[in-house]
Amino acid sequence: MAKAKAAKKKRGNFIVRYFREAATELRKVNWPTRKEATRLTMIVLVVVAFMSTFLAVLDYLFARFFGFIFNLG
Repeated sequence: MAKAKAAKKKRGNFIVRYFREAATELRKVNWPTRKEATRLTMIVLVVVAFMSTFLAVLDYLFARFFGFIFNLG
């Protein structure tokens, strides 16, 4: 009988249990300091800017190349 109650209590409200367990896990997270977060954000922004420029240049070059090729025919 005690096992049945324990099993029923363990099932409980799965939504409440989910958020309680999520909060417990979030307390275990090793959060970055403000300095680390700022530095990593800057790295991401620089990489995004570089890749955007690189892809824009490639797009321009391919457009010019294929425009040249198709206008010859």
